[in-house]
Amino acid sequence: MKLNEIADNPGARHARKRVGRGIGSGLGKTAGRGGKGQTARKGGAKAGFEGGQMPIYRRLPKRGFNKPNAVDYSEVNLSRVQAAVDAKKLDTSAPVTAAALVAAGVISSARGGVRLLGKGELKSKLNFEVYHATAGALAAVQKAGGSVKMLKPVEKAPEAK
Repeated sequence: MKLNEIADNPGARHARKRVGRGIGSGLGKTAGRGGKGQTARKGGAKAGFEGGQMPIYRRLPKRGFNKPNAVDYSEVNLSRVQAAVDAKKLDTSAPVTAAALVAAGVISSARGGVRLLGKGELKSKLNFEVYHATAGALAAVQKAGGSVKMLKPVEKAPEAK
């Protein structure tokens, strides 16, 4: 095989449609756009426009609310913490803080603080210092003989007016 013999498979390439080139081509006059009106024009209909009828996004009620001062926690399951202890990345004698979890590679960054979740089983006795913990996580830590100290979340400074 030579470079000049390389070719696409038959039917792999199509010639583009040349519209509006006379009635003999079959795509002359209206160029495949039908009769007159809005859809025959360039641009067609506006997205979301329903011909003057009240659009669906205005007929349906608004729902939900985004809290402007919501705290973005880094969430950690007990199973991830136990895996780090088993891999000897977390020191069981020192308190488990956000900095310790970042250093162990359990979380990538502390963000607004650490939130402890109760998924998984904790076998080691650990002392946590976190901003939030679920009821299941608290029970699991206390069952393993550890403790959880709740820290106060860092509040954003009020904006100057």
